[in-house]
Amino acid sequence: MSDRLKQALVAGALLLFSPAAIAATPADTLVVAKNIDDMITLDPAEAYELSGIEIDTNIYDRIMRFEAADVTKLVGGVAESWQVSEDGKTFTFKLRSGLKFQSGDPVTAEDAAFSLQRVVKLDKTPAFLITQLGWTKDNVDKMVKAVDAGTLEFTISEDFSPSLVLSLMSSIVGSVVEKKTALAHEVNGDLGNGWLKANSAGSGPFALRSWKANESVVLDAFAGYRGGAPALKRVVVRHVPEPAAQRLLLEKGDADIARDLTPDQVASLAGNKDIVVTTAPQATLVYVALNLKTPQFDNVKVRQAMHYLVDYNAMVNSFLKGDYQVHQSFWPSGFWASLDENKYTFDPAKAKALLAEAGYPNGFEVTFDAPNSAPYSNIAQAIQSTMAQGGVKVTIQPAEQKTVITKYRARQHQMLLIYWGPDYMDPHTNADSFARNTDNSDNPKDKPLAWRNAWPIPEISKLTDAAVRERDAKKREQDYIDLQKKVMDEGPFIIMFQETKQIAERASVKNFVVGPSADVVFYNLATK
Repeated sequence: MSDRLKQALVAGALLLFSPAAIAATPADTLVVAKNIDDMITLDPAEAYELSGIEIDTNIYDRIMRFEAADVTKLVGGVAESWQVSEDGKTFTFKLRSGLKFQSGDPVTAEDAAFSLQRVVKLDKTPAFLITQLGWTKDNVDKMVKAVDAGTLEFTISEDFSPSLVLSLMSSIVGSVVEKKTALAHEVNGDLGNGWLKANSAGSGPFALRSWKANESVVLDAFAGYRGGAPALKRVVVRHVPEPAAQRLLLEKGDADIARDLTPDQVASLAGNKDIVVTTAPQATLVYVALNLKTPQFDNVKVRQAMHYLVDYNAMVNSFLKGDYQVHQSFWPSGFWASLDENKYTFDPAKAKALLAEAGYPNGFEVTFDAPNSAPYSNIAQAIQSTMAQGGVKVTIQPAEQKTVITKYRARQHQMLLIYWGPDYMDPHTNADSFARNTDNSDNPKDKPLAWRNAWPIPEISKLTDAAVRERDAKKREQDYIDLQKKVMDEGPFIIMFQETKQIAERASVKNFVVGPSADVVFYNLATK
């Protein structure tokens, strides 16, 4: 992007958010400046992008939750207590009494059962999280049921670790949707999906007032939330894609929080007593995907060569400084069973040798889909430059994140830059997508990341299936470490970085909680 175009975009954003349009933020409203162009839907049975999941985290309560202060601690959401049968196949949850939806109606086990059944029946992107339990459209009504108004019970057909199953109930698909409201807006059997894309029917701390794509999300506090009414009456998340515009809005007092500032911008705020910068380690990974439908990438030596054409350290020591660390395995550092080993360094000579062995001594040309927002545009340009040193001519195809994601889901890319965050705090969540693909046909039941890159891995998939069934914790840990090594050696993923969020806030803001994933970003605790 040219400097002139950047200046024009910043000027346009400032005009849109100038004092004439927006006064200093109201005392009872939290205004967040953030790039939310990845949002496609707010239906929790369909949402699978980070921004949408974050918003839904604050609209919908879930069957289970991870604590904000300790994301290794699984606690009840709408569930107050739970039991697992001796054979590990039947799970029974007692719901908290007195829970209310934002409509004012009570939360019941029928709503919780309907919500899980609905995910399976709609079969949208996140459905695989619970269909792996053996649930199908044909059997889910029998396997998931309300015993009475306060008791949810389900059975699974797979021999999974109970801790994994409970973790699944803390993911986006564990969100409890009000059955009556969803069905009142059903059209042609969609179980309310069309309406819930931009409306809500939850029992979380906030209700959705409005979502205007590429403009804003407005949330109203729900006084009847089980954790108590949020301190602030409203949250406004403004779509501000340019970090420079976010910074200026924050400095002017037209935003309380800026979520996407660059390291240079964060550093420039050091002397401003009105602004405080906090850091939050993240579980988000940034990687390059190589589609094996592109003939060159069907050769493992080419895939390995591509790893050596990325200058990881140069990026984290310059424009990514403070925001990312080098991390090359599919499970993030700091979590149980992570492989903290970075095998690849920038080595064009080694890459050229591998390309020559693969039959490409003169390199090749490839297109590179990448989000047109920070920091992805800078990462893409840096990769384009270093890959040229190995003879790989990269043509960047910039687009909004949601456009890149849509193309990725259809596996229509050659090379693509994107991020990934875990769905729950167990290594299986990432292994199941990076290291499992049992059906490489064009329209399979499951479409994990390995499928998106047309990587057929029947043997590795068997290892992934075995790891999730292993009851011995030490053996299971080693299984996941071994899987990470295999994917690092052979896979179509150039995993590069793990994120650390630097959040700039007005000094008056307190208790805005940003955990390691979108599932633990809580607005209701914030005060001003």
